[in-house]
Amino acid sequence: MTTTTQTVHDARCAALFASGLQRSDAPGAVAVAEAISRAVRQFGRRGCAGRMAQEFGDHPEAAADRMRWVRRLVGQVFASPVPPQARHGWPASARSSSGAARPAAGSVCRAA
Repeated sequence: MTTTTQTVHDARCAALFASGLQRSDAPGAVAVAEAISRAVRQFGRRGCAGRMAQEFGDHPEAAADRMRWVRRLVGQVFASPVPPQARHGWPASARSSSGAARPAAGSVCRAA
C-alpha cells in the first residue's frame, strides 16, 4: 500500500486555496495565517484538499491561477522571518500593553 505524505507547505497551500481570502484583499502575513487556520478548523486538512480538487475539476483555468497565487503567497509568508506578533497567529491588536502576546478568541494559528 502506498501512502502520500502531505508536506506542511502543501497543507498550508490547500487551506489557503480553500479559504475565502482573495488576491484583491492584498493580505499580509497575519491575515494569511488566520485564513489558513480558519480553513483548517472549518474544513479539516482533507476537506481543504477536497475543495481544492473539486475546484480544479470544475474550473481548471481559474483554479490553476489561484494556486499559483496561493503557492507564491505561502512561500513569501512562511519563508521570511515572521513578525513576533504573528509567530503564534496572534494579531498585533491581541498584544497586551506589556508586550506579552495573548490570543484573541479564535485566532490561534495551528500549523497546517
